[in-house]
Amino acid sequence: QVHLVESGGGLVQAGGSLRLSCAASGSSITIDNMGWSRQAPGKQRELVAAISPGGTTNYADSVKGRFTISRNNAKNTVYLHMNNLKPEDTGVYYCNATVATMHAPYSIYWGKGTSVTVSS
Repeated sequence: QVHLVESGGGLVQAGGSLRLSCAASGSSITIDNMGWSRQAPGKQRELVAAISPGGTTNYADSVKGRFTISRNNAKNTVYLHMNNLKPEDTGVYYCNATVATMHAPYSIYWGKGTSVTVSS
């Protein structure tokens, strides 16, 4: 069983910063890509950022230059540093990871989400 647990969401004023964390856990897991997606009220979930095991990153155009994704492979943890936050960044942020276990091939797992609210 693989579990992803996010933390770090909250309420912040426009222009402020937040750091989200997501820790993956499970028995004998191997993690490939990790990433963050978000879902604003009334909208579809969208990819925000992704990172490979070697550190190659990919960002949505709307967050380039403001958000930074990073990971600590030893801790099975991925981070999202969010700067210069805007009201349109409001939403529930979900962590995802592509994980293989001793008994299962690579599959995508999701956390339950952490809420980010940016006030104007």
